[in-house]
Amino acid sequence: MRGEDRFRERLHSHTLVMGVVGLGYVGLPLALQMAKAGYPVRGYDLQPERAAAVNRGESYIGDVDSGELALAVGGGLLSASDNPRILEDAEFVAICVPTPLDAHQQPDVSYIRQSGQMVAGLLKRERAVVLESTTYPGTTQELLLPLLEEGSGLRCGEDFWLAFSPERVDPGNRRYHTGNTPKIVGGVGEEATRLTAAVYRQILRGQVVEVSSPQVAEMAKILENTYRHVNVGLANEMAILCRKMGINVWEVIDAASTKPYGFQAFYPGPGLGGHCIPLDPYYLTWKAREYGYHTRLIELSGEINSQMPAYVVSRAAELLNQQGQSMKGARILLLGVAYKADVADCRESPALRILELLEEEGAQLAYYDPLVPVCRCRWGERRSVRELTGPFIETFHLVMITTGHSGVDYSLVARHGRQIFDTRNATAFLAPSQRQKVTLL
Repeated sequence: MRGEDRFRERLHSHTLVMGVVGLGYVGLPLALQMAKAGYPVRGYDLQPERAAAVNRGESYIGDVDSGELALAVGGGLLSASDNPRILEDAEFVAICVPTPLDAHQQPDVSYIRQSGQMVAGLLKRERAVVLESTTYPGTTQELLLPLLEEGSGLRCGEDFWLAFSPERVDPGNRRYHTGNTPKIVGGVGEEATRLTAAVYRQILRGQVVEVSSPQVAEMAKILENTYRHVNVGLANEMAILCRKMGINVWEVIDAASTKPYGFQAFYPGPGLGGHCIPLDPYYLTWKAREYGYHTRLIELSGEINSQMPAYVVSRAAELLNQQGQSMKGARILLLGVAYKADVADCRESPALRILELLEEEGAQLAYYDPLVPVCRCRWGERRSVRELTGPFIETFHLVMITTGHSGVDYSLVARHGRQIFDTRNATAFLAPSQRQKVTLL
């Protein structure tokens, strides 16, 4: 029997042991999906508190239900450790580690490198490795493949299989999640593609799309996020222009959205946040330099988006001036520090940059975020006020809506705020009479 056939036999008999490296926003939901499909799963994370929480059945990820996690752990299907030896018997290993940018806006692939070296030391024949971390085209074959071969003494395609399958996690999305979002798979060779796709078809309900190579899969993920990055940049530039022309940009977008073809709505805001959109396009611009190409459109949209927090602060200063109040000493309340509505995730949140800029200008700040009780910025740790009350809101010169959480009482804010700067159009549902003190981005 061929190695591929033996692998498939273990897969279909649900005896194939699965491993996940990195139990964060990508890895933990994937590990749970594997366990829910009936496979034994071993999870590894550098942070011992994460591994301990998993073993207690306690979720620290908003999209993972603690009840489901506890069932998987209690049923003996899922276990975790901060010791990599837990992966020794794993036959299918998914690497789900962060891929941030360094101080020079260049890819930091150190987590992939470290994970690759670790997995290589445990790798045996007839095992499969898949990289899910978003990265530049070429990473799987140029970086990870040599690490696995050199560290294990095995040959890719002969002794083990390697593929890339980009994560498509959208925190807070109630319709699409790890279990039902279509999955792209590109392997090093047709056999690796077939086997990796077969695994995902067993553990996920969404469509599995096979492509010709890891590079295609890597580029597809970068294109998805660059598409959003560029179009948000266009929406932000339109917001700036519309404001100068005295036009309501939100009404413009709503009107354009009535066209049933050729237009998709993207909305302006105080900047980009999250683990993908602000970062991923820079992986492509960095890689493009290797080929002597300058990605002008991507870099221009990045420039527009990165300047939005400063633009928001300048608008805030104008609104304060209308009250005869300088920025220095002004009491400003920020509503929301998470990067998007209804999630507790502050990674790359533009609200944090706005908070820093306001503090540089001497403003007296407070924030309220029902999902983020504590946040950290350049100036240290800050805590959310416990609740919003009318008398409390009235003490501020300006209220800035920087995240449009659905759990905030915006009618209360509109009644008691002296002046409200809504950067998210979160007050759109209020009657015109209630929005008299509201200024939109």
